[in-house]
Amino acid sequence: MIVIEGTVRIDPARLDDARPAMETMVRASRAEAGCIDYAYAIDMLDPGLVRVSERWQDRDALKAHFESVHMTEWRGVIAGLGLRDRSLRLYEAEPEEI
Repeated sequence: MIVIEGTVRIDPARLDDARPAMETMVRASRAEAGCIDYAYAIDMLDPGLVRVSERWQDRDALKAHFESVHMTEWRGVIAGLGLRDRSLRLYEAEPEEI
């Protein structure tokens, strides 16, 4: 399993503008084959800080995600919203045992 964890920053005054695009990105990513979980969370004490959490079945699923239409659209949207200070890390992890 591939885990991506990290943060990005956005001007808190732009969060309302960003929310629809963020929701679209989350829904489309969660619908992808190989996506286990995909989430953004606004930090409660630092509203400009967005926490990113992703879990993918494998690297092939993540590669397909990076090449998806909604990822291309997302890149265009975030450029206009001033997303900055992106810090994301990729980890390989064992799948959860049920």
